[in-house]
Amino acid sequence: MSRSKRLMPNEPLIYERANNVVYARYPNRPDIERWIVGGDPGSIKYNNSGDLIDYSEWLNLCEIANDNVTLQKLMDKLVTTYYVIKDSK
Repeated sequence: MSRSKRLMPNEPLIYERANNVVYARYPNRPDIERWIVGGDPGSIKYNNSGDLIDYSEWLNLCEIANDNVTLQKLMDKLVTTYYVIKDSK
């Protein structure tokens, strides 16, 4: 549902939360898909774009890896795998 559409008068709404995103839907109108009404901005972005994490989370992950040996090793494997796959295309 786009932001320009109006709500249906006298129709109840059900609010649902999934993965930190809040949705609304009409219980008596299954033909109308639920739509996002709020939630965590990063989760909403992920829901809309399919991105694994947003850029600020990536930066935070890299910063934490500087102080965490386990995460640092995993990030090294991730980056190595990325370059192998990237170069094979």
